[in-house]
Amino acid sequence: MSSADCIPVITVDGPSGSGKGTVALAVAQALGWNFLDSGALYRVVGLLSLRNPGVPPAQLADAIDLHFDKAADGTPRVWLGSEDVSLSIRSEAVSQAASRVAADPAVRAALVKAQRDFRQAPGLVADGRDMGTVIFSDAGLKIFLTASVEERARRRHKQLIEKGQSANLDDLLRDIGDRDRRDRERSAAPLRAAEDALVIDSTAVDVDSVVQQILSQRALVASG
Repeated sequence: MSSADCIPVITVDGPSGSGKGTVALAVAQALGWNFLDSGALYRVVGLLSLRNPGVPPAQLADAIDLHFDKAADGTPRVWLGSEDVSLSIRSEAVSQAASRVAADPAVRAALVKAQRDFRQAPGLVADGRDMGTVIFSDAGLKIFLTASVEERARRRHKQLIEKGQSANLDDLLRDIGDRDRRDRERSAAPLRAAEDALVIDSTAVDVDSVVQQILSQRALVASG
């Protein structure tokens, strides 16, 4: 066992729009731990694949120069080399591209080490789709956060409108449903709850309540 394996990890997995990123970041801030938005890595590969349509996504993943920091207000920022891509990777086009490249086993393999390198003291909260099943399968506390497709589409619609972007609720419902199917049915690390995960349905529950529920389970981390 390496020294990194002794560092505690909480994983928060779930489908698109379940709120896992917001929840995981809040838990990390409450604990003073490191935070990994694993989806950002796939979004960056998706962004690069749109910019470089003739290049295999796995090749793009191998060459990523990616790092994270925080803005003055504490919001995580994502940097691709010297370019701040925090906003551009959140577009709907990049979301769909990220879902497609994430189904590529070669892309997933290329990003495994990059994700595990975030496991640093005093601890890590990692959100994604296979954090508890593949990347940190030894995590002491695993959360699977879900919500109805309708609620997730509504949240995404509200998010896009607040950013000044056009959005159609029916299109979002279809896109999220399609992404769910791709994520569940892909051969490499399909989206599913780990057998020992705590499943939380956030459809009718606010972020603070979910965060407190997770923090109340913190004692389980030591068993990982």
